[in-house]
Amino acid sequence: MIRPIKKVLVANRGEIAVRIIRTLKDMGIRSVAIFSDVDRDSLHVQIADESICIGPKNVKDSYLNKVQIINAALVTGADAIHPGFGFLSENSSFAKLCEIYEIKFIGPSSRLISLMGDKEEAKRLMKEAGLPVVEGSETVVENIELAKIICEQIGYPIIIKARSGGGGKGMRLVREGQDLESAFMSARKEAENAFGDKEVYIEKYIDDPRHIEVQILADEHGNVVHLGSRDCSIQMNHQKIIEEAPATSIRDETMNYLYDMATRAAKYVGYTNAGTIEFLVDKDGKAYFMEMNTRIQVEHPVTEMITGIDIIREQINIASMEKLAYEQKDITFTGHAIECRINAYDEDNNFMPSVGRIEGLNIPGGYGVRIDSSIYQGYMVLPFYDSMLVKLIAYGKDRKNAIDIMKRALDEFVIDGIKTNIGFNKEIMRDEVFVANEHTTSYLQGKRR
Repeated sequence: MIRPIKKVLVANRGEIAVRIIRTLKDMGIRSVAIFSDVDRDSLHVQIADESICIGPKNVKDSYLNKVQIINAALVTGADAIHPGFGFLSENSSFAKLCEIYEIKFIGPSSRLISLMGDKEEAKRLMKEAGLPVVEGSETVVENIELAKIICEQIGYPIIIKARSGGGGKGMRLVREGQDLESAFMSARKEAENAFGDKEVYIEKYIDDPRHIEVQILADEHGNVVHLGSRDCSIQMNHQKIIEEAPATSIRDETMNYLYDMATRAAKYVGYTNAGTIEFLVDKDGKAYFMEMNTRIQVEHPVTEMITGIDIIREQINIASMEKLAYEQKDITFTGHAIECRINAYDEDNNFMPSVGRIEGLNIPGGYGVRIDSSIYQGYMVLPFYDSMLVKLIAYGKDRKNAIDIMKRALDEFVIDGIKTNIGFNKEIMRDEVFVANEHTTSYLQGKRR
């Protein structure tokens, strides 16, 4: 039975909040923006139908304040919450609170978020579902003595990963045993500071892989489809810098295998809503399950460009108990899309964050250019939140055409008053290895200036 959603509270800020609100407007659904006391001039607040302050500038007192956000939804009469990405988007206790207060969480259930957010449990489930997994610890590694035993069994290099969270936090690469203890302790400390959970696990490190992900949609009636692949191999410190769709570097037979594995995994765990299955593919074309993200991804626009499907709209339709409007055979992939993340970074000073007022702004346009952003001339870039300002997406008939359009767009882009990484993105678009599509996840190591 379809349960139409009439008002959505967007539990986020910045460009993703703007992105969600725009689709809500397209669908005729009322939107509620939340904001901290220093964020009241933000674009998402200005374009929403309603807005409500949920606390002071510190994220733990505002955008991570579960009780305040639930209260905001109740006060404004929102019947659903869209968490975006980051903040509470993969917080199972927040999703559970939504369920308790009968506010529809636009995403999977709290049970699924908990299962797939626990990397140890996710790895076990995916292994049960028949997906290839990277060799490593079966459970969290609680002490250095156990870490040494595991590393001796699987051999170096290894990578230490936080059980909770992502974005490169709580992650350390170890190539030699003499570096294990310091890396293990620092990974645990960083994980505890970032996620409130110090537990880590250990995996065999795959040298020079491609980072490939598959976007899936699953309704609440058991139907699952994939929306193709994305290549996220241009990374720095384990964080994605540039994403593109489709993943043209991977052989068709390998990609078809990954599509099958991704849809199989979603069906096996009874997944619903939008999700992403991430894989590592080594030099020999062998693939390994990496993780599942139970939320909308930063890089979702490149998939939208090649499929013509609004993923946010589909999330809302699924949350309204609608069946997917298409089967796998109905989904086609056309052209190529590339996304550059434009961040407030000082690229000439070790990519340190930059804050201040945007004094001058020229947004690129023209054929094949899409801008997902929340900035405007006079906007104050604050030191309290994520540094991403803009997602610049270029779409062309093929990869070369998309790169050419991106180069033109980056050349037009001007942001004065703060430092950005526009110049660094220009360098990558003109880099011979990137243009030849021969890069791996380790390619940018050592390129920081």
